[in-house]
Amino acid sequence: MRYFSTRGGMPAQRFSDILLGGLAPDGGLVVPERYPLIDAATLERWRALPYADLAFVLLRLYCDDIPDADLHELVRRTYTPQVFGTAEIVPLRTLEPDLHLLRLSNGPTLAFKDVAMQLLGNLFEYVLARDGRALNILGATSGDTGSAAEYAMRGRKGIRVFMLSPDGRMSPFQAAQMFSLRDDNIFNIAVDGVFDDCQDMVKAVSNDLSFKSRHAIGTVNSINWGRIIAQVVYYFKAWFAVTRDAPQPVSFTVPSGNFGNVLAGHIARRMGLPIRRLVVATNENDVLDEFFRTGIYRPRRTADTFQTSSPSMDISKASNFERFVWDLVDRDGARVAALWREVDERGAFDLASTGEFARIADFGFVSGSSSHARRISTIREVERRYGEVVDPHTADGLAVAQAWREPGVPMICLETALPAKFAQIIVEALGHGPRRPGAYDGIEEAAQRFTRMPADVGMLKQYIAARVT
Repeated sequence: MRYFSTRGGMPAQRFSDILLGGLAPDGGLVVPERYPLIDAATLERWRALPYADLAFVLLRLYCDDIPDADLHELVRRTYTPQVFGTAEIVPLRTLEPDLHLLRLSNGPTLAFKDVAMQLLGNLFEYVLARDGRALNILGATSGDTGSAAEYAMRGRKGIRVFMLSPDGRMSPFQAAQMFSLRDDNIFNIAVDGVFDDCQDMVKAVSNDLSFKSRHAIGTVNSINWGRIIAQVVYYFKAWFAVTRDAPQPVSFTVPSGNFGNVLAGHIARRMGLPIRRLVVATNENDVLDEFFRTGIYRPRRTADTFQTSSPSMDISKASNFERFVWDLVDRDGARVAALWREVDERGAFDLASTGEFARIADFGFVSGSSSHARRISTIREVERRYGEVVDPHTADGLAVAQAWREPGVPMICLETALPAKFAQIIVEALGHGPRRPGAYDGIEEAAQRFTRMPADVGMLKQYIAARVT
């Protein structure tokens, strides 16, 4: 399998070459030359596979420069009941006929990001040890990516993590998860701004190819291809859980900010998984919903990005969206580069009157947005009807899913995190706090270690350079 850039300016590379990096040298994102097609007979052979074995047969299609025995050992070491609390890894809860909740929050940081990040930690360590290299990971988080990355990478040889987060815009639990870590290879930076400012700083450093090479900068943000393919696995696992035979289509609703999680569903669908609809659920920061309704992609400025009660989705520049647009424009790198120049120069691009936008239906995408009032009422209704307490992001997904349910088509809503991470909104909705795993009692009171910084790329480079030389 070879990898190229969405903008057409990167020579072909193998999986191990692109695993540790972030943006392609031309500013695009790495994408595979093709999506392997899985036929119905193969799907049926995979149906009974344990999660780790299913992950192996899927990942080896994209990671074919890692020996099969090594890759199989890595995924088996990753997906264990000891790490995820259950042999199912991603158990499915049926709320009512044809409405299901895929539990993705059983990992160490109680969020779906753990499913991919735990594997990424093992893959990184393997490749670095094999090649005798070190890596300085630079990332940005709106809440869950940061903690998942830090818990996956803490204490690993040859790896440092520099994680940017928007100062004061995560939940207290999310901030405490990250800032209470004391490992010498973890560096938390609280940026004066919103998540998009953090993400822009990461991209600016990644685009400085000399600095990136000199300081061995890599990324674990959702732009990392290894994370995306790891997330593809649970779409297959969920499909197996609610179907009996290969022709049965299902739909998925995915709370989305940076577009990585639902992009994995898009890839699963391109690989032949019978997915009817991919429902993109946003909060008040509805840039993605606006695009899927109108064809206009218009990222908001920092001042126009709302701080909401589903904070991990307070994102207005969806990094992985470029990978989908690359498919939408028939993998035309020059066209993708031109569209993102329009975003840089004019603040938006408009595909509404093009044949490209007409292809949206062919890819199964629909969308909707939620609000504070809707997520509060959804949390209450889900608790009342099903005895289930969900976090605010999952509530956004369940709220939007209702508009797109179809008789006889199972709707699977992807869980984002455990409600314990968002106690304040749960108290507002239900009048009592969420149940919390015992290991996290009092985490907000633990001593915290982080550095505050303005949204200044030069200052960030100085900070990194001083700690890696």
